[in-house]
Amino acid sequence: MVLSMDEIINAICLHMAQRKDVRPTEVQVELAWDEDTGYTAEVWVNGRSQYLVEANIIEAILLYAHTEYGLRVFREDVTLDLDEEITARIAN
Repeated sequence: MVLSMDEIINAICLHMAQRKDVRPTEVQVELAWDEDTGYTAEVWVNGRSQYLVEANIIEAILLYAHTEYGLRVFREDVTLDLDEEITARIAN
């Protein structure tokens, strides 16, 4: 299974909304990849910025896969890929 960049952003929005006790529509996310830092996400909630590293992004994807698709997925099953956009590959 492959999650698109939009689905990864949705996963992060849902995860951060739950953690910050806000609505998902109040969360903004920008994904990035850098040679030095790898995959990151800058998240804005209530006007405050926070950076997430790859482990945080994968955590959000794990919860998203469980809540949206009913899948029990483990960290080692998720791989982030960069082609034309960032995607997440989930091993079955």
